[in-house]
Amino acid sequence: MATLPYLTTDFPGIGGTLKQRPEDFFVQELPLYEPTGEGEHVYCEIQKVGMTTFDAVDHLAKALNISPRAIGYAGMKDARAVTRQLFSLQGTTEAAVTALKLPNMNVQWAARHGNKLRMGHLAANRFAIKIRDVQPTDVVKLDGLVRVLTARGMPNYFGEQRFGRRGNNDLLGAAMLRGDNIGILKLLLGSHDPAIDTKDVLAARKAFEARDNRLAMRKFPRHNGMERRVLARLMKSSRPASAVHAIDNRLGRLWISALQSRLFNDVLARRIAAIDSLQDGDFAYKHDNGACFHVTSAAIEQPRCDAFEISPTGPLLGYRMTLPDGEPLRIEQEVFAASGLTPGQFRHEGRIRVKGARRPLRVKPADVQIEGGVDQHGVFVSVAFTLPAGSFATAFLREIMKSDIAPTDAEMPDDDSVPPEDEP
Repeated sequence: MATLPYLTTDFPGIGGTLKQRPEDFFVQELPLYEPTGEGEHVYCEIQKVGMTTFDAVDHLAKALNISPRAIGYAGMKDARAVTRQLFSLQGTTEAAVTALKLPNMNVQWAARHGNKLRMGHLAANRFAIKIRDVQPTDVVKLDGLVRVLTARGMPNYFGEQRFGRRGNNDLLGAAMLRGDNIGILKLLLGSHDPAIDTKDVLAARKAFEARDNRLAMRKFPRHNGMERRVLARLMKSSRPASAVHAIDNRLGRLWISALQSRLFNDVLARRIAAIDSLQDGDFAYKHDNGACFHVTSAAIEQPRCDAFEISPTGPLLGYRMTLPDGEPLRIEQEVFAASGLTPGQFRHEGRIRVKGARRPLRVKPADVQIEGGVDQHGVFVSVAFTLPAGSFATAFLREIMKSDIAPTDAEMPDDDSVPPEDEP
């Protein structure tokens, strides 16, 4: 989010750093509903440390001898954190789940329910985060800033972790959408960056760019398993399309979602000064049920916006996404034109097809608590708050810190935005 504007420009930030250690970043999923105690799925809450959602799914599947497809989850969580996350498991028992002994994973409870847990089946997320390298007394500077964020709303930006450690997940998504297999391979295996890549990875990417695939394979470390798998397929088949088919479909879905996220952020950045104001032609979001409606008269609907019942929306671009009109449409079309993308491009046969949706430009942080403290690792400012599912904690923190938050080496988003669906 290096170029994204702040909402609270009248207030200085406290600076600081995040995620120096996993225990500095805690998030707990708040369920949308409780399990009934009956059904073919076992719901469980698992506390995990230093592990992505995909890794947790793989470990659970192996330990319980079930397919990863039998496991449902409501949200994605960053690896470099302590997270309490909900999963549903089909083909096992409550006793087997509670008896699990897995590294960095602890089962908190287990109960049966009738349906599989799906992305977005969350009420909210509760965060407790320690900001390091700050003055604890600076908490007194944050009162006015927090009042603005809770009154006007927090910019509902997608966090930088959505775009991956290399910051190009959206570019990979665009290449995948266009069917540009060569472009995907160049981004995935080449595009070396001395500021990001380790010595071996830098050498591997340079070798690929020089068309020395054998050297690239020798240089890519074992932990770059996805790159090695794709490169091995390319070396065996000499066909870019075949190599791209070696990419995990879940990852491809996240790349497309990152592309949608980048476009949304660009639209929000253009409307940041009036984040709490409707315009004629907007599609407004109802915060009580997630429904959207067309705004024909902003003057009539603005009181509901002032009461935080509704908010203006931005695009999650897709072939069935509803477009606004008037000035909101002009802004969105400018962003789409700059990217070279149109809604129709999200519906090509033989590729991931994306319906699209509308997303509120702002959300309301709840139960905000800020205090200074000290522990064995030094001083900190502790920030606790609750956000609706799909919103990024880092969007709230960057307003407080007034510094952009780089993604960690875990390339999974710590949000619950629903990735695009595959369609037959």
